[in-house]
Amino acid sequence: MRLNILSGGAAQSVVTALAGDFRAATGYELACTFSAVGAMKAKLLAGAPADLVILTQALIAELATAGQVLPDSCADLGRVRTGVAVRAGDALPDIASASALRSALLAAEGIFIPDPQKATAGIHFARVLDTLGIRGAVEPRLKTYPNGATAMRALAQTQGARLVGCAQVTEINNTPGVVLAGLLLREFELATVYSVGVCAGAASPDAARRFAALLTGEPSRALRTKAGFELGAV
Repeated sequence: MRLNILSGGAAQSVVTALAGDFRAATGYELACTFSAVGAMKAKLLAGAPADLVILTQALIAELATAGQVLPDSCADLGRVRTGVAVRAGDALPDIASASALRSALLAAEGIFIPDPQKATAGIHFARVLDTLGIRGAVEPRLKTYPNGATAMRALAQTQGARLVGCAQVTEINNTPGVVLAGLLLREFELATVYSVGVCAGAASPDAARRFAALLTGEPSRALRTKAGFELGAV
């Protein structure tokens, strides 16, 4: 038995960590696809098999309104902030002010980011570059990937000096070889609430609801916090 899940990359570490316990309790294997939330929404609308979707709160609400997700199944995992990453062992850049962040990005030989068209952090980071007035200057050094997890793995494996990345904290924390240099400044902050919803066309709706409850309930609270989700009122 399989439970098909389409998920934004921010939730990958938590979903993966719960897979074994869920299989032992229910007999269901998780068949997961993780990528940018925009890409996951597009896959669902294109008819990809899906029992459960894990996307931003806004997208889940949109899909519920459109009848693609069961409204009474929606629940929040928590809030995820966006930060700057470097390879483990590299000097941490000064990003404590707008001018310092601007200087750090201008000095970087490579800037690793998720898709600026479909990924939550990538879309936001492109706006930050515009606000700082340096998008044109750094564009030749932008290294873009389908999602934050892929971008962070590439950062970890790349040789060179003054390499930085920007992704959601959960993706940074879940990638060996990179470390969080710091959160984006409050004036550039992006804090995204992620939610889960059972698909209206789910082949296994009862199992989907059970995994959604596990993912958003008390049993996974410590796991979500460790991954980088902020819990409480969202």
